[in-house]
Amino acid sequence: MSGIEPSTVAACYARWVLSATMKGADEPGPCNLLVDRLGFTEMRELWETVMAARDGDHHLGLLAGDRIRPGSLHVLGHVVLTCASLADAADAAVRYHPLVSQAGALTLHRDEDRISIRYRPTVDPATMHSQQVDAILAGMVRAGRWVAGDDWAPLSVSFTHPRAGSAEPYTRVLGCPVTFDAPENAITVSIEDLARRRAPSDPVLGALHRAYADRLLHELSRTVTIGERVRRWLEHAPLDCVSPADSVRGLNLGALAVRRALREDGTSWRALLDAARHQRAKHLLETTDLPLDRIAPLLGLSGGTALVRAFSRWEGVTPGVYRGLHAGVRR
Repeated sequence: MSGIEPSTVAACYARWVLSATMKGADEPGPCNLLVDRLGFTEMRELWETVMAARDGDHHLGLLAGDRIRPGSLHVLGHVVLTCASLADAADAAVRYHPLVSQAGALTLHRDEDRISIRYRPTVDPATMHSQQVDAILAGMVRAGRWVAGDDWAPLSVSFTHPRAGSAEPYTRVLGCPVTFDAPENAITVSIEDLARRRAPSDPVLGALHRAYADRLLHELSRTVTIGERVRRWLEHAPLDCVSPADSVRGLNLGALAVRRALREDGTSWRALLDAARHQRAKHLLETTDLPLDRIAPLLGLSGGTALVRAFSRWEGVTPGVYRGLHAGVRR
């Protein structure tokens, strides 16, 4: 897997972060904004710079997200502007989000009367500041208003991180109930709002933008092998209900195509899933006091006995012995 490119972020998005958060931010700042894309580490350093310059502003990401402009979202912004409905815009966001950032993924989850658009980092969540997530979700709400009108608001917004600062700016900017310490970063929208048609829309221009975006997406996907994409995705995915197709959603690959691509990479879905379960099991044993029958379902295993068998195969010791050896890691 040598030569794999790290997760990258569009430079136009980085320029927007500077202009939206710092007065007179016309200078390139701490990263090279003359390139098309930045590594996630550079993007993280940029956020650290602007947060240091605005020390104490707990709502920096939220307010910056509310100022997003179409050109800041690569070609995705222009695709959204040509969408005929919020449903079309949501589908476009899920498909083309990697053009803006490969550091996170969007997924749609439908219920009878609502849909949730969930954001999950594909990098280690500990390396992504909460204000970066605030900016992403607030930017998505603002983009939704390009289609649905400035008075539109989702049903609710949730963040996995704890709240910092006052709650009032969140409800004012997002226009809906907001929760923190939630299981998912998510925007929930009513089916009625999703179906509401926008007039006028431009399907011909939209098709041109999407064709261009598809070409760029294909080029971007070639910088990382399918095997590496699946491995990274599994690091943070819920392991109790995953499938090969889930891990490469947005590339238009079915389960058989994924398995074939993994075989060409010298690996398999089963091997990558087994490795992800191994790493997740070690992390949970090292950092929590959860009993084995609680850990097993989180790994997609049938119960504590299955976990003991698998872990003994992985480490050569039982989970209990391993936990005892790493007891000092837990707080």
